[in-house]
Amino acid sequence: MDQKRFLLWIAMSIGILLVFELVGRHVAPVPHPVAPAAGLPGSAANPAAPAPGGAGSLAANPAPAQVDESAPRLPIVADAVHGSLNLRGAIFDDLVLTRYRESLAHDAPDVLLFAPRGAPQPYYAQYGWSAAPGTTVTVPGTNTVWKASAPRLTPSTPVTLSWDNGAGQTFQLIIAIDRNYMFTVAQRVENHGSSAVELYPWARIRRQSPKKPMGDYVLFGQHRAMQNLNSGSYVLFEGMLGVLGGTLHEQKYQTAAKNGRDHGGVDSQLGSVGGWIGITDKYWLASLIPDQAAPVTAAFRGDETNGIETYQVDVTNSQPIVVPVHGDVTQIDHMFAGAKVVHLLQHYQARLHIPDFWKAVDFGLFWFLTRPFFAAIDWLYHLTGNFGIAIMIFTVLVKVVFFPLANRSYRSMAKMRDMQPKMQAMRERYKDDPAKLQAEMMGIYKKEGVNPASGCLPMLIQIPVFFSLYKVIYVTIAMRQAPFFGWIRDLSAPDPTNVFNLFGLVPLHLSTISPLLHLGIWPLIMGITMYLQQRLNPPPPDPMQARMFQLMPVVFTFMMGRFPAGLVIYWTWNNLLTVAQQWYIMRSAGKSAAKPTA
Repeated sequence: MDQKRFLLWIAMSIGILLVFELVGRHVAPVPHPVAPAAGLPGSAANPAAPAPGGAGSLAANPAPAQVDESAPRLPIVADAVHGSLNLRGAIFDDLVLTRYRESLAHDAPDVLLFAPRGAPQPYYAQYGWSAAPGTTVTVPGTNTVWKASAPRLTPSTPVTLSWDNGAGQTFQLIIAIDRNYMFTVAQRVENHGSSAVELYPWARIRRQSPKKPMGDYVLFGQHRAMQNLNSGSYVLFEGMLGVLGGTLHEQKYQTAAKNGRDHGGVDSQLGSVGGWIGITDKYWLASLIPDQAAPVTAAFRGDETNGIETYQVDVTNSQPIVVPVHGDVTQIDHMFAGAKVVHLLQHYQARLHIPDFWKAVDFGLFWFLTRPFFAAIDWLYHLTGNFGIAIMIFTVLVKVVFFPLANRSYRSMAKMRDMQPKMQAMRERYKDDPAKLQAEMMGIYKKEGVNPASGCLPMLIQIPVFFSLYKVIYVTIAMRQAPFFGWIRDLSAPDPTNVFNLFGLVPLHLSTISPLLHLGIWPLIMGITMYLQQRLNPPPPDPMQARMFQLMPVVFTFMMGRFPAGLVIYWTWNNLLTVAQQWYIMRSAGKSAAKPTA
């Protein structure tokens, strides 16, 4: 049974190693099935409504060779963002997130979300209308120049963009922004013509990226940092997603590009009443949020042409709006463009009745653990002002919750340790009779009230906590660039020190050669605490197993060298608490055993 217990512990340890070795590979999670919906406007089954922006084939609307900086622009100045809107086409194509910087460097630029056509990585949003099939009404297009009612858009100054088609119809986009990342866009049409008109309002978010990185660049006189289109891993989804028809749908970039090539640029379409659809990065989101009572057709689109990957999400009214003579029709939608701050997403979800908007943060399959973990750590952070301290307090609370179970486990392990001389003598006595040895050992275990598998329980408890905490630290923006103490300035990044370059004294970046050549101070401390914890456990009887057991702290030390510092701090602090608890219990058990019986 000792051997089985040890092998189970090794299997679990290797399992953790394999899972987290996969972290960082550029493969997104398997998406939910997203199948074309039959009978929807604009779908292959019912091509009644044209695709948004005439972009049925994404390659048909290529970006120009360079940014047209002469186009008229409407400045956007808000608390959390600044940038501008291109009045030629009414395109949201210049948006910077002022509360976040690309790195911890003192001269690091603010995070760039949207960039115009002609930039190395165009990324923009646009609202418009398509004329119903069989009608001849002129609608605004990509080259339409709109007239703004105010010199700039601010939280206190909404702006109305207007355009008259000269045939009796006036199109308006009434745009407002709050103090965070939510835009309100009202699409209004006034009809002064001689007959009613039928139109399909639509909105789209479009993104392009070269297959090869092109470096940073200067746009509108400011330095812009290039965003990696997909830095995803097995534990994080990045790509196109949305909650449509009450179901979360995720489509990774590679799949969308392949499906788009096979189906003329249209990856998949879905019908929904309300919902939301967007493009997500690790920390950033651009999302279209239609009227939650409106039936819409949402689409994921992808294409690759001449080394340029193009992706688009869009929503179109499933039924046309009818604007009567001397009448007007207004449709109010929203657009989120900013950081995926959990409490902010939850706020918008409640205020605007957006279904499952919190799912823009990839809490994963174990969301029932990761969400409460994040809520607890975030609450502790607001009490202490330091996420590292919050993680340590959270670790203590977890220890308290599982204290009774761990107590029984460690007391059983203490008895196992005291029984080792007796067990070794029994192995020598019955070395030629395995069946007799097993029976005698089971008899002793039963007599002493010892469970030989009890040593696995702390590890079994720690695995889901460890993985869930990893998700919290890795995917939530609250941990991004959050400092601890000393040299740890970002809990979401690995410990920046490295023993192999003498902690910075030698100017070598060895981690670029191999991740195993990066080993910071905190991972070293973690390895020491793991060794101390191991010394308190009863050793395996087999010499080969014992040597393998001794190597585990070394293996985990190197493995944790590239993990977020916050997770390494958690593991180290957890080991120290475990060592203290085991030492106390084993010492108490030893004193109890020494007391004479009455």
